[in-house]
Amino acid sequence: MTTAIKIFNSILTLCAVFMGLKQGYAMLTAKTEILEMFSKWNFSKTAIMINGAVTIISALLILFTKTFIWGNFLMAAGILMIICFHLLGKDLKGVAIELPFLLLNLIIIYLQHPLSKTN
Repeated sequence: MTTAIKIFNSILTLCAVFMGLKQGYAMLTAKTEILEMFSKWNFSKTAIMINGAVTIISALLILFTKTFIWGNFLMAAGILMIICFHLLGKDLKGVAIELPFLLLNLIIIYLQHPLSKTN
């Protein structure tokens, strides 16, 4: 893998980790906007906080080469769950907002961990 692609991949990976930590923290601390979004799907505050903890853990797992795939898988699964709930409510705008985040995880899985020796 060329240096430019590794740098691009590193930036994408750090973006995914940052967004995972930011959203996970918002869920863990039960921010008002998050509570509003998840409450329409009948999530309890405890369920939202657990989802936030899982999101934070998945973001941290992405940082390490041995747990990179698991972290991306968990984060993509969480995003896919949200997309499915948006589709259930026929909220295409919500789907459109979440889709780039799902694609980000899929792209960095394809590019593999930036520090991986198998690139």
